[in-house]
Order: sequence, then structure tokens, then C-alpha cells
Amino acid sequence: MDIWSWISELPNSDEWSESTSSLTFQLASSTPSSTKSNTTQMIQLRAERAGSNPEPLVVTFSVCLVGFLSPNSEQTIWVSDTCPLSSDKPFLSLIVQLLQEIISRAPTAHDSTCPRSQLQKLKPEPLSWLLDSHSTESLSSFFSLIFLARLFWLCVFDAPSEAGSLYFHALLAPNLGAFSCNHAPILRTFFVAVGVDVELFLMRTFGYMLAKWLILRELGIGLQSLTPLPSHNLGLSYAMESHGFWVLKGYAPAKAMKCRGSSGRTNKLYPVIEAKESVLRYALSHQQLEAVIQLEYTVGFYDGFIQVKARVDNLRFHVAQLGFNKKEEEEEDNYLNERYFPSRIRVWVGPEIGASYVAGLSLGQSTDNVEREMEMQKILKGSFGKLKVPKAKVMTKMATRTRMKNWRWEQDVEGNLAIFDAVLCDNKTGIEVATWKPSSDGGGGGSGIDGQLGNSFRGRYSGVSRPFTKKGGLVFSGEECGSIGWRLNKEMEGSVLKWRIGGQVWLSYWPNDVKSSYFETRCVEWCEEVDLPLIPGKY
Repeated sequence: MDIWSWISELPNSDEWSESTSSLTFQLASSTPSSTKSNTTQMIQLRAERAGSNPEPLVVTFSVCLVGFLSPNSEQTIWVSDTCPLSSDKPFLSLIVQLLQEIISRAPTAHDSTCPRSQLQKLKPEPLSWLLDSHSTESLSSFFSLIFLARLFWLCVFDAPSEAGSLYFHALLAPNLGAFSCNHAPILRTFFVAVGVDVELFLMRTFGYMLAKWLILRELGIGLQSLTPLPSHNLGLSYAMESHGFWVLKGYAPAKAMKCRGSSGRTNKLYPVIEAKESVLRYALSHQQLEAVIQLEYTVGFYDGFIQVKARVDNLRFHVAQLGFNKKEEEEEDNYLNERYFPSRIRVWVGPEIGASYVAGLSLGQSTDNVEREMEMQKILKGSFGKLKVPKAKVMTKMATRTRMKNWRWEQDVEGNLAIFDAVLCDNKTGIEVATWKPSSDGGGGGSGIDGQLGNSFRGRYSGVSRPFTKKGGLVFSGEECGSIGWRLNKEMEGSVLKWRIGGQVWLSYWPNDVKSSYFETRCVEWCEEVDLPLIPGKY
């Protein structure tokens, strides 16, 4: 779907003669056999030129639906602002308009403190710089992703249902590869340029789109037989080096994460489940993991070697509930407020594969030895002389007390990669949440979970001993994670190396405020490259 190349060639198009005022780009079409009628249905992007030569020459774009209302009907569902073809960046205003309209319709997390009304209008300067500094191929990937998001709101919410179905089949499904930074590297630069608030609104729109597609696919409404799940993660991730930090950001719709264990009550097609459980699973399908992995690093130059040290600065994980009407949903059913929670975090960092310049790797944390407290009392009986009644009595008791935390932190290595691993455990039984499986189905009413683990994770977002924030998130600082270090050959001084940073996150669901036997654990993995400048005087 190379729309950007078609748009870019419009000012010099040979087809655009004085007798032709509009040109058409076919976005999607359905064959007669796939529709209820014998009429071909189409979604088109049209460019219409206004003005006269030489000045002013402007163009407007519109999205049109053909054949949905009647065999020969045409319905315009969107019209752009005018774009001046005489400008050096004639379509900059089009990109700004698309982004602004996406943000205005974007779902927000229910607990968001950044409403759309407080977001300032996008400034064109960062986008203008992107147009100047990136290739046509990169811009094409970026524009396709943005245009897909704008079409989502148009076709799924503002058009006949057949148009929405055609969008999912013919537009979103074939272009799922756009939802990966490997296919759209310009997004990393774009997010840095426009700021994290715009990033969140866009990523929650992408997550909402993918959630809807995954729900339809699971229900088997045509999508499952036509489109297999892609091999890459559905969701975006990117990494960067800045001001002595390595930062990895990752977004993943929960439904798109790989399932590592569940209550096993689903079928492949048309699952037969209870009504309340279907509401629960529908709510869980509209959730998205938003992760920030932030490591601090330093470089020291010594006689004969270079030392690179790294420590965890912040690990932040939030499960966003994507929706629009919080109050109505709360009043309707508590099942809609259930959410996943992080149950295991694995972060790794180190040199690229095959690196021969690393002389040694040092970890800064020992394997944890569980602390135990012991109490002892003794009982001694005795008497003095010939008295039958003892005059002295001492009691002896022995008890062992073990202190356990909710999160167990470990460090490990794999080659030259240093690994930070955190596992959520039940602080009463010691069972690891991410790998827990019941001994039996457990029956209804939540007995399968409650019978083995008690109520440790019910009410997990309240109370002084909760393992999460009240909003359901998770934050780790560097104090409990330890540090790591590498020694590098002195010959690498002055170079900029490529290092790897990655992470795995497990999300689990156990009932919190409702009675249910449903549970599951899902996992997502990201791996990106960051720069390591070995330049004296930089630090």
C-alpha cells in the first residue's frame, strides 16, 4: 500500500492534465463473490485539483466508498484540508491533519491524567525535518501506518458495516507488518521529536486497532482462515541512547502476546463460554502492555582497558485499559475492570553477537539466600533435696521464621549478555505466579486458584502490602537490581559500538474483584540495538 509514492508524484503526474480534475488510488475492493450482491465494493482515495495554472494550484484528498449503499452509489466520508502544490513541502499539512485527527479519536487509558483536550496542537517543524531527512521508502512506511489508523476510525465507526469488514480483510490484515519498528524505523525519530504524550495517544490507537482485529480473528469471522498471525510481535518497540541512558520502549496488545498457560476453556472456533466470562475476556482483550526499560551506563578509560558499567535506573510497566466511557463501564459490570498484571520481568544487555573485544563480564549481585530467623526455648525440670514438687521449671521451644518478598531478583549471564530477572512469587507459599498451573481444573467460583494460593492476589491493587501500584502498574528502581560491568580492549577507544538491549515480560490474569476460575499467562519479547560511544571526553 504505497500511498506516499502516489501522493508525492501527483504534482508532476502526466495523467493530471487540464481536462482531468481528479485522480484515484484504489485502497481496497471486494469481488462480487465475497459480497451479498453482485456489485463490487471499493474504498478509494481521491485527489482533486483546484485552481488554475500557474497559481494558485492546490489539491484536496477525499476517502470515498463506492457500491456500499447501492450498486452505483458513492459516499464521501472524509475530506482533507487544501494542500498547496507550489510549496516545497506540499503534503506536510496533510500529515499534520491526519495525526491531529487520530489523536482526537484515540482511546485513552481509564486512569490517564493527560486528556486529549490538554494536548497542544501538533507543531509542523518536527514533521518538516522528518520529510527532509528520511528516504521515500521510510516515509512510505510511516505514512501508510498513519493513514491506516485514520482509515480505521473512518471505515469502522463512520461507515456501513461492510466497509469496516472490507477494511479489516483487505487493508489492515495485509499490512500488519507496518506495526513493527523494523518496518518503520522513522517512528523512533518521530516519537522523540513530538514527545511522549503524542506517542501514547498513537500507540493506544494502534493497540485498539489490533485488539479489534484479534477479537474478530478469534471469533472466526473470515479473518482466521485468510490471515495467519504474523511471526513478529504485533506491537511496536524501539530503543535509543541518550544522555548516558539506554532506553527500550515496548508496546504490546495483551491479546497479541503468546499464551504460556491458561484455564484451557477455549476452543479454536466459536468458543462456548459463560456470559460473564465472555465479558471478562472481552475486557482483557482491550488491554495493552506499555513498558519502559531504562538503564544507566558509564564508560571509564584506563591503562590497558576500557570499563563499561551499567545499572538499572528504572523499569516501568503499565497495563492500559483501552476504552472511552469509564463511568458507564463501572456501573455496568465489575468484570470490565479486571486486568492483567506483570508476573515476571527479564531484561538483558550486552555487546552484539560475535563481539571479540570483551575481555570480561562482572555481575554485582549474589544469588539470594533466603533469610531465616530462629527462636529457641528450653524446658528444664528439677527439684532440691527430697521434695516431690519441682521448684524450678524451664520451657524450651524452637521455631523458624522465613522472610519472603513478593518479587525475587536474580542476575545471570548468557555469553557476554548480562541478565536481570525478576519473578513474582506468592509471599505465603513461594509459588511463582508466571509458571503456576493448577493440579486440576478447580471447578467454578474461583476454587481452582483460591484453593492452592489462598487470597494472596485478590485485592492486589489495595492495601499496604500490595505488589503493584494502585493503578495496576509496576516500577522498579536500581537499588534492588544491582549493577554489572564489562572490560573491553583498549583498541576500541574512539569507536561507536552496537549493543543489544532486550526484555521479556510475562502478564498474568487471576480474578481480583470477581468470582471466576479463568486465568492465563502471556509473554512478549523485544530485542533492539543501541549505541555505545567509546569516545574520551564525552562522559
